[in-house]
Amino acid sequence: MSKRVDGQAAYVLHLHPYSETSLVVDVFSRDHGRVPLLARGARRPRSAMRGMLMSFQPLELGWFGGGEVKTLAKAEWLGGMPLLGGRCLLLGYYLNELLLKMLPREDAHANLFDAYAAALQALAAGSDDAPELRRFEKTLLRELGYGLTLETDVETGQPVVADRQYAFLIERGPVATKVGAGDTASGAENPALSGKTLLDMAADDYSDPRTRLESRRLMRQLISHHLGGKSLQSRRVFIELQEL
Repeated sequence: MSKRVDGQAAYVLHLHPYSETSLVVDVFSRDHGRVPLLARGARRPRSAMRGMLMSFQPLELGWFGGGEVKTLAKAEWLGGMPLLGGRCLLLGYYLNELLLKMLPREDAHANLFDAYAAALQALAAGSDDAPELRRFEKTLLRELGYGLTLETDVETGQPVVADRQYAFLIERGPVATKVGAGDTASGAENPALSGKTLLDMAADDYSDPRTRLESRRLMRQLISHHLGGKSLQSRRVFIELQEL
């Protein structure tokens, strides 16, 4: 059955050509999740939508249709967001790629939409990117049903202790390692990190350099696991640019 949606807050995640004059636009909307839209005539030089469909910019969209790919009827730029550039632009593409590869179509997550918008605002404003990325990644995993246990040892049920070492069992949570075992106790599949890092992550406090390093390593392994073998192009490009 054909359905019409109007006045929907959304962001463009990806564009790809469809015929000589049109585009398929993958958008992330607040109330309808990730939706593919056919933008008819959007590739024409004089199309009103041509300059409107930009990534990382808040839009108000309208669409209609009952198939897998809906038809874009309206796009209005809401403004108020500086353009991303340099490192922040690459990080924005990383957020988009996570949504494209991990979020099912037409699966609404209003909290995740708000977290995405907040991360873009912070990156555009020049905020420290580590806290913003970790907050978004944690929200993404929680919304998909993979919420993290950070403050409790999953084997003993005891609170995590800041000055102890833990192995993080993927899909379970932290387990204290034997005293003196060090990082080798965790193995490659179970990231090792300090109790302080776990507690800092629970509090969204990334001021400690060790917390930043260990939390990034943990989130990278968790996301790779839940991607199920899918690689992230944005991560590869970012590593290559850093090497240059």
